[in-house]
Amino acid sequence: MRSNKPSNRRFGIILGAIIFLAGASAHAQIPSASPSPTPPASPTPALERQFFKNILRDQRAIWTSPFRLHVRDARWLAPLGLATGALIATDRNTADALAKFHGQLRASHVVSFAGSTYGAGSIAAAFYLIGRTKHDARARETGLLGAEALIDSEIVGLALKEITQRPRPLALRDRGEFFEGGTSFPSGHSIQAWSVATVIANEYHDHRLVQIVAYGLATAVSLSRYTGRNHFLSDALVGSAMGYGIGRYVYHAHHVRKSGSDDEEESRARSKLWPMIAPQYNRRARDYGVVLAWSF
Repeated sequence: MRSNKPSNRRFGIILGAIIFLAGASAHAQIPSASPSPTPPASPTPALERQFFKNILRDQRAIWTSPFRLHVRDARWLAPLGLATGALIATDRNTADALAKFHGQLRASHVVSFAGSTYGAGSIAAAFYLIGRTKHDARARETGLLGAEALIDSEIVGLALKEITQRPRPLALRDRGEFFEGGTSFPSGHSIQAWSVATVIANEYHDHRLVQIVAYGLATAVSLSRYTGRNHFLSDALVGSAMGYGIGRYVYHAHHVRKSGSDDEEESRARSKLWPMIAPQYNRRARDYGVVLAWSF
């Protein structure tokens, strides 16, 4: 009887999780407050003083974000929903495919540590301490926002685990089902690893190697939760996507921009590659045209 529950319950939880994910990432670039016209001389202490208040603001923004979805969000929401649905439908088969392999378990456990609260928290703490020691404002902010994103993702992950109650792949009964008392959906390590990695990658947007390492490590953590038989593939996918959305939101909502910063340097660097296109119209001569200009 329990294995023949109506499919609309499973579809409902899938749809709800995907809509939540959509909201968390769709508004990642909308800051929670309007930037002040005159940036503070030392922005990081303000982030430190507002740390816990920002977490409360983040939670309100994250949990209410599904109500601010737009039609254009379907262009990435639909593929993500289809991929998640396909993985959930095949989760038992893909989990069983690993049953006869045991050599990867130890390595998976080691890699997944980077996505644990201790592992991801240590990375954020290292950035913060290095920033304070070397008076590096960017590293200091990375540590603060990384810790903020980590706490946000842990709160969200724990709440969704309590709601979905999906047993893990090694459960003796009802594995892969929802509302059966488990803690599999979504992957907590994945959401935490991706939230911190996304903050780091956005902070160091001008260092491609840093981005590759950050996202590469987060991907390895997500895969290790599957190869270690701790989670299903759908758990890892949804956790990764949620972590990415939360990390982007935290960065864009609380990153402090100031004149002469890396943001302006990046803008100047891009202008060397892409021209400024501006229409021109001369009313007296009654002619019009387009001007292309590069900055060097």
